[in-house]
Amino acid sequence: MKDIASLLTSVREKSPLVHNITNFVVMNNTANALLATGASPIMSHAIEEVEDMVSICNSLVINIGTLDSAFVQAMKSAMKQARILNKPIVLDPVGAGATPYRNRVLQELLNTAAPDYIRGNASEIMALAGLSVQTKGVDSTESSMDSIQGAQKLSLQYDAVICVSGEIDIVVYRDQIMKIHNGHPMMTKVTGMGCSASAILAAFAAISSDKLQAAVAATAFIAICGELAAAKSTGPGSLQMNILDIMYKLTESEFSDNLRINAL
Repeated sequence: MKDIASLLTSVREKSPLVHNITNFVVMNNTANALLATGASPIMSHAIEEVEDMVSICNSLVINIGTLDSAFVQAMKSAMKQARILNKPIVLDPVGAGATPYRNRVLQELLNTAAPDYIRGNASEIMALAGLSVQTKGVDSTESSMDSIQGAQKLSLQYDAVICVSGEIDIVVYRDQIMKIHNGHPMMTKVTGMGCSASAILAAFAAISSDKLQAAVAATAFIAICGELAAAKSTGPGSLQMNILDIMYKLTESEFSDNLRINAL
């Protein structure tokens, strides 16, 4: 896949406005990650204004981490408006499979408007695809490689790009499967790292009409930043600081030089 690093420059030049209906735990982390990458964040979930917010933004992130009924109604309204306006939708099915309520809400959201991208860990993707899986809250109990069948099922069902985080990150679109070998285990010790990845995915989606290329670029970008940050960090606290700095400073050549990717 050629020139995916150039999409980072496009994000910085165009600074897409990303509307996030996300969870309370990660709002600050997510906003800072978008700013460091070069995008602009909006964190808004009031049902009275979400349609207007979607109208002025370039993409939409739906993250179900801290659900309640008001959030769900706002998510549905925002997704309907994004689909009408043909703006990219990223769904992060946080904790899919953990509770019947969470599963029911996810199905309602998917019925409201098919997302362009679904990004989660292996357990979440497998649960969303209806495969048998044990969950551990929002943490994955499965390997990303085990989720490929479920990811392909979801991709075909919704014509969506499916991004699965793990020791190896997987990006699936129809019959195309890409494996990204960057990243570092310490990233799992910082809350909201996956949520930030979903928001960054929305930023890349906003500036590229090639859905697979946008997903691979965004997934690789945060993985490379995490890998480089871990090399200079002594623990999760310094990693959090260092990854933002690297997101802000990473060059196209550093992106390309550190990228480890192959097709399955």
